[in-house]
Amino acid sequence: MNDDDPSEDTDIALERRLATLREEHQDLDAAVAALEARPMPDMLQVARLKRRKLALKDEIVRLEDQLMPDIIA
Repeated sequence: MNDDDPSEDTDIALERRLATLREEHQDLDAAVAALEARPMPDMLQVARLKRRKLALKDEIVRLEDQLMPDIIA
């Protein structure tokens, strides 16, 4: 019989999701840098990628807060 805490499964799923989001965030960062390095970058596309990157960062922070909630001292 397995007496593991079910919240551990949830934590593992959150960690996996976080890893995926962090990787996507890094990929977008590289894509933005590559676009901005062009002589005539498509600023609309850069703005869209930056917006997506910011949304990912917000989700990353939200998930990190779920994994490590604030402790009231």
